[in-house]
Amino acid sequence: MGQIMGSYGARNVDLYMNDKTTYEPQAGFSYERKEREMIAKEEDLISARIPPHLRDYCAHHLLEYQVCRYKHMPMLYKCAHEKHNYLNCEHQDYVLRMKEFERERRLRVRERRVAA
Repeated sequence: MGQIMGSYGARNVDLYMNDKTTYEPQAGFSYERKEREMIAKEEDLISARIPPHLRDYCAHHLLEYQVCRYKHMPMLYKCAHEKHNYLNCEHQDYVLRMKEFERERRLRVRERRVAA
């Protein structure tokens, strides 16, 4: 049993964190949604010793931040821009995942309502 995430309504439709989507990504959209892709290469992440739990869609920003930290080690304030870019990307990624979770929940609720 996966972790429960979201509202009480998510529990009612048996929706858990890390569940794969059950609906087509383009369903309900009038425009073509492009699939997200990783910008950072796996070899670069391995050589930079980025832990697997941080290898997400923002890993390229994390690489830039780590390189900056290495170059300016005692004066880390010089890397504020790179850190901001990374944290902003992480926030946007979180918001997008929550929107996808809510979309899945609403589609499951709609499916049950139509079936009833």
